[in-house]
Amino acid sequence: MHQRIEAMWWSKRFKPNLILRALSKVYLPLFRFNQQSRINHKVKPAIPLISVGNITVGGSGKTPFVVWLAQALKARGFSPVLLSRGDGANNQTPHLVSEYSKAHEVGDEAVLLFRLSGCPVIAGRDRILGAEIAASYGDVMILDDGFQYRQLERACDIVMVPAEGVGNGYLLPAGPLREPLGALERADIVVRSGVCEALSNKKEWVWQASSQSIHAWNDVIAQTLSPIEEPIHVVTGIARPVRVVNDLKSLGFEIAEHTNFIDHHAYTADDITTMFQVPYPIVTTAKDAVKLLPLWPADKPLWVLEQKADAEEGLLDEVVSFIQTKEAVTSDHQF
Repeated sequence: MHQRIEAMWWSKRFKPNLILRALSKVYLPLFRFNQQSRINHKVKPAIPLISVGNITVGGSGKTPFVVWLAQALKARGFSPVLLSRGDGANNQTPHLVSEYSKAHEVGDEAVLLFRLSGCPVIAGRDRILGAEIAASYGDVMILDDGFQYRQLERACDIVMVPAEGVGNGYLLPAGPLREPLGALERADIVVRSGVCEALSNKKEWVWQASSQSIHAWNDVIAQTLSPIEEPIHVVTGIARPVRVVNDLKSLGFEIAEHTNFIDHHAYTADDITTMFQVPYPIVTTAKDAVKLLPLWPADKPLWVLEQKADAEEGLLDEVVSFIQTKEAVTSDHQF
C-alpha cells in the first residue's frame, strides 16, 4: 500500500482522488495550529543551532547531508553535536548515543549519525531537553529533520529539496508536501539534493526563490561493490528507495529482486529468513544495516552501500557565516 501511495505522490501524470484532496484541506489548518503552538513556546538554545529539514516526506537526503555538514564543520574547527528525534524507537527522554546503543533504543538514524559523523549525537523525542544536553558537548548544534520543529530557535534553516522536485505538489495525504511551498520563504538556504552539477538555472523549478540562496549537493553510492559480478537482491527500509535502485542501475548492477519495507522498519529474524529465499547477494543501505547486522548470520555476506558527498562550492562558507553572525549577536547581547 505505501508503495502505491508514494508512486502517486511522486507522479505528475495523475491527480489524487477527491477524498485525498479533501483530506489535504483538513490537514493544513491542523498543521498550522500545531506550528503556531510551537512558535508561541519557542526556546533559544545555549549554542547556535542549524536545522536541516525538508518540505516533503522523506527521501531528500537529510541524513547523509547532516553527516557531511558535521564533518565539514569539524574540519573548520567547530565541535558539532547532532540532535536526532530517534525515529523508529520509543525513546521520549533524550540521551547521548554511544557505540553500544541499539537502533531499537535510539533509532536507526541516530545510530547511523553517530557511526558516520564521529560527533556526539543526542537522541530522543523531547528535543527541547535534547538541546539542553547537547550544549554540554559542543559549540554548534545540528538538528536533524527540524524545519517543522519551530519550537527551537535556529541560527540557520536549511531545507533539502530532492532533484526530482516536490512530487505532485499536493499536501499530505494527497501528496508528499508537509506544508505549502510558500514555507520555503522562511528557509535561509535551500539545498537541491541528488544534483551532481552546479545548477545553472536554479530557480526554474515550481517554487521561485526570493532572497534565499540555492545550492547543489549530491550524495551518490560509491563504487565499492565491484566484486559482485552477478545479479543482486536489494533490501531497503527507507523513504523513496527508488533513488538507491536508480543509483545501482547507473553503476551497472543488475537488480534481480528488490525487497522494500516501510521507512524505519524493525527487521526480524523471519524477515532475514525470507530474504535468503532469493538466491542472490543481498545489498542494503547503511541505515538498514544498523538494524540488520545484529540479526545477520555470521556465515552469510551482507553488502552495505557506501555514499560519497559532493557539495557545491560556497555552501559550507554560507553556513559558517550564519553561525558566526549568531555568535556575534549572542555575544553583543550578553554585554
